Amino acid sequence: MASALSPVSAPSLPVGPSLEAVPTPQREPGRGWLLGLLLLAALVPRLVVFPVNENFYGDAVVRTELAERWLRAPHLIESFKDGAMQFGPLHFYLVGAALSVLNREDAGRAISLLFGVLTVLPLFALTRRLFGWKAGVWACLGFSVWGMHLQFSTTAGSEAVSLFFMLWVFALFAQALEEGRFGPLFGAAVVLNLACAMRYDAWMYIPLLAVMPLLWRPDRISGITMAVAFGLLCLPFPLAWMQGNELAHGNPLFPIHYIDEFHQRWSESEAGGARQWVFRARALVFWPAIALFTLTPGVALFGAAGMVKVWKERPGLRWLVLAALVPTAYYTFRAAVLLNFVPLGRFAALQVVLLLPFVLPGFWACVGRRGQGVRQAVAGLSMALAVGMPVALGLYTFRAEGGPRDGLRPVSPTSTNPQAVRQVARFIKDEVAAQGGALALDTDEGYLDLQIAFFSGLPEMRMARLRWDTFRQRLADAQPGYLVRFEGGGLVKEPGVKLEGRTLTLDGVAYEELEGFTPPVHLYRRRP
Repeated sequence: MASALSPVSAPSLPVGPSLEAVPTPQREPGRGWLLGLLLLAALVPRLVVFPVNENFYGDAVVRTELAERWLRAPHLIESFKDGAMQFGPLHFYLVGAALSVLNREDAGRAISLLFGVLTVLPLFALTRRLFGWKAGVWACLGFSVWGMHLQFSTTAGSEAVSLFFMLWVFALFAQALEEGRFGPLFGAAVVLNLACAMRYDAWMYIPLLAVMPLLWRPDRISGITMAVAFGLLCLPFPLAWMQGNELAHGNPLFPIHYIDEFHQRWSESEAGGARQWVFRARALVFWPAIALFTLTPGVALFGAAGMVKVWKERPGLRWLVLAALVPTAYYTFRAAVLLNFVPLGRFAALQVVLLLPFVLPGFWACVGRRGQGVRQAVAGLSMALAVGMPVALGLYTFRAEGGPRDGLRPVSPTSTNPQAVRQVARFIKDEVAAQGGALALDTDEGYLDLQIAFFSGLPEMRMARLRWDTFRQRLADAQPGYLVRFEGGGLVKEPGVKLEGRTLTLDGVAYEELEGFTPPVHLYRRRP
């Protein structure tokens, strides 16, 4: 991070009538003091929700379980088959290290919290370099109360870590373009390798960023040199990962194809028949809607206005605008036209966060010519919305479900499991895991079985999970005394399973349903 945060003079603003209202930059406060306050501003709201948030979205529990497996037998993960499944391997190393000192429910969340708060550093470095320290402060304050990121940085998904790396890439890349030096360019490429090892959506930034020096370096030879060097330096991890998957699966892009096939099936189920036009229309507005709703209207609109202003007046910064718009257009095209991608707020996060550096330029572009009273009123309303909307949304979705809450919870500051899941998981943890018992676990199309398995506290060898191909063997070995069935689950479709009233018979063993648990989850105890 040192080079990304190296001192630079405040950038000179272009002269023109549209910038007459921009105030003269004041002397910048001490760097350490300022960054310390910004880190604290990011930390405090995350500490507020950290104790109450739970792993639910973003494959959080699966990632933690895979990290546990890796920690039991540490090795260099080389492919999908080697323990990473469809995910990037770097996250497992980080969570595995945390698991060596923290419990499974908090380890991945602690990693997200650490990197989520540290994201302030590259965001400030990037924004300060382009627009000055005041713009950096406002970008970081907007980031601190960004509700969706509060969830990212307090649950065990990979989004918080990935955003940290990508903003670090952009900060170093901006420095390389501005100064024409190889050092920060090399650093940007190294960090982009790390980002590619976290999430596959980072891979598209290799060609996207590599072409930028060709477009906006004034020296053509310098631009070609930087473009080629950056592209080559970004390749070590992607090539190694592709080679590992080629050897393991005969397909260098096997994990990406696996994810694409999943989204293709999901899209077909969501956009079947006449519903496809609703799906297409929703996809067309999804990314701007996520920005407006999660960053809140004032922050998002000023960020968009700032992008427009910068595109017109500072062509050398158009690369950062394109870094947000090109992926947005790509995902929108896949969802709205090809119908092979389901838009998710988590997939929009990187494009949304790139609005923040443009917030202060956008504010001055929109209200700079107004009187001081108008500017103060607009700024106050925007700040009130930036804080109030996430607070209201977090309270609305906290341990509540049904209706609009289910659709809003993935982008809410708070993340909690359904009551039915918490209830059963708590019982199993207290009455089954603590007593050395075992459990048979049905599958659920909404993956609630993964949540129950994770929060039950049962070791893998004391669970027979229908989702595993070892289900029958585990049944024979563990002789589970309890069984969980889901409405619409796969267990009742299995051979040897019969459901009659409150009795479920599995391979000749009868289980009686227990009272007091909430559908769609049903808990059974083995008949003596």
